[in-house]
Formats: sequence, structure tokens, C-alpha cells
Amino acid sequence: MKAIVLISGGMDSLVSTAIAKRDGYSLAALHLNYGQRTERKELDCFERITAHYGIAEKLVVDVTHLSRIGGSSLTDKTIEVSKADIHSKEIPTSYVPFRNANILSIAVSWAEVIGAQRIFIGAVEEDSSGYPDCRKEFYAAFNQMIKLGTKPTSDIQVITPVIDMKKSAIVKLGLEMNAPFELSWSCYRENDVACGECDSCALRLRAFQEVGIEDPIPYRVRPVYR
Repeated sequence: MKAIVLISGGMDSLVSTAIAKRDGYSLAALHLNYGQRTERKELDCFERITAHYGIAEKLVVDVTHLSRIGGSSLTDKTIEVSKADIHSKEIPTSYVPFRNANILSIAVSWAEVIGAQRIFIGAVEEDSSGYPDCRKEFYAAFNQMIKLGTKPTSDIQVITPVIDMKKSAIVKLGLEMNAPFELSWSCYRENDVACGECDSCALRLRAFQEVGIEDPIPYRVRPVYR
């Protein structure tokens, strides 16, 4: 069975790719450039991760409309990327409005063309307090929409293999599968040395700290997060 893996370059999509590979799927990889601050680094991570897993069938799509729409500190440099507040229940400035629906729509279109039956995305429920498009209910509804909006013979389904996992559990699983975390990137701000202070850096650092392993990517600062 063929699966499309959505590889942003982050650790959640990396581990999701490792899971799909482990489970025996024939893989194709999709990456989106949407004008995010770390677009250059994320694309480089995508290329390195696909090379590591030997994924030859790849698609990189530029969706500049997301940056033109704006509304997020990831795409609008006039909006400051907030410092980490990992216990907040508010939607952070980094939320890109309805981004995952845009990404999944492209993935479904490509899946119909190349005959893929599964789409793997590294959404995590732990993030859902800030990102409404990371909730299980969202993906259940999206799978219903796929059934209604594609050919009956397509049988396409979105898979969220890490959605119920804590970030530290994702790190543990990735280590067990020898996932190359050094090839991934999570920082919202920087392309070369991770800031260590944005929400994404904080969640990643805390996960590695809870596991007791040093995160292999470079950081400007490495606060202890609890």
C-alpha cells in the first residue's frame, strides 16, 4: 500500500515518517513552502529526511497564499513570535489559519493521482489547545470529507500515528526506531541556530529533557522547561 508522508521537517513528522516506513508502506513525500520564517531550513530538512529514508517520489508545493493571507507570526514578520508559554490554553500567534486543511487538501489531490491510500501527518493532540487543526475531531471530520469528495475507488484516509502521544513519548519512539532527530527542525524563528525560546523549541526541549537525552540540534539557549 502506498502512503504519502507529510514532512514539515519537524520531529513529529519525522517520527510519523519512521512509523510509515516501519509499517511497510511504499512512501511518497509532500512538503509545503508557505512563506514561513524558517522555510529555507524546513525545506533542507525535508530533503535530508527523504534522502535518509530513500524516498524518491517527492512533491514540494509553494502555497504563497497562506503568507498573503497572513494572520500568523510564522508568515507575517510584523507579528512577533511569542516567547514560550507551554501551559497556555490560548491560541498562539504562531497559528496559521486553517493551514492543515490546506495541506491535507493538496495531499488528497496528489493521493488520487498517484494511487496512495494513506496520508500520514504528525499532528499531536498535546498541541491542540493552541492549534484547533491538531485535534482528533478535525481529522475524523476531514476523513469523512475525503469520502464524500473523492472517487469511490480511491479509499484515501488520513493517519495520525502520534496524535495521542506526549512529546517525550514521541522522542522515545523515534529513538527506538533510530529516527535521525539531528536532521529535523522545530524552531519558529531561526534557520541556523534554534532560539530555544519559542513554543515549538520549548515543547521539543522539554521532551528531550524528560527523556534524559540531549537534543542533537544546536540552540542559542537551552532553558529547562517543566
